[in-house]
Amino acid sequence: MNVEIWSDIACPWCYIGKRHFEAALAEFEHADDVNITWRSYELDPLAPPEVPGASAEIIAKKYGMSAEQAHAAEARVTQTAANAGLEYHLDRSRMGSTFDAHRIVHLAKQHGLQDAMKERMFQARFIDGELMSDPETLVAAAVEVGLPEDEVRATLSSDRFADEVRADEDTAREFGITGVPMFVIDRKFGASGAQPSEQLLGLLRHGWENRAADAVAN
Repeated sequence: MNVEIWSDIACPWCYIGKRHFEAALAEFEHADDVNITWRSYELDPLAPPEVPGASAEIIAKKYGMSAEQAHAAEARVTQTAANAGLEYHLDRSRMGSTFDAHRIVHLAKQHGLQDAMKERMFQARFIDGELMSDPETLVAAAVEVGLPEDEVRATLSSDRFADEVRADEDTAREFGITGVPMFVIDRKFGASGAQPSEQLLGLLRHGWENRAADAVAN
């Protein structure tokens, strides 16, 4: 069974959703038969390499909130993350383009390290407060999970995997995906948002049952 997850490294709910999905998968009876692919999605495709200012200030301006509302929103996300076992430090967040980070996730897929790369990038972004458009940050993270440094640097100095990132985003538009995380099973069923693990487990079981029914019918 194929599960595709559209997400952005800049999305705090996507890391929470990853933890919820992992909990669901741990309870799923056919977990060994699940193939997971992380798909690219940029919340802000036009973002510069770095957006200056504190994250709460940027959020307040983007969504027309007061500073108090923005800080309260970050506090809610931080608490939800804590409930999922993640220690967010949004006060040290550095915001900017995630396009190159997505390209490195595609490179990691070729080495069988996509999930580890995604995990390391989420950690860098929301826990360590690193800038995910910085080439040296990306190189260090990629090498840490096992990617060859020369290949990472060659990728970043070229347009390698740019088409793959755009293709993921084109598919997201075709599917009508307007928010992430988005979990899609066999391109038939989906669930949007950082759903509780119980709901994601239900989605996995529904997908498996449908797959079994199709096999019988054919």
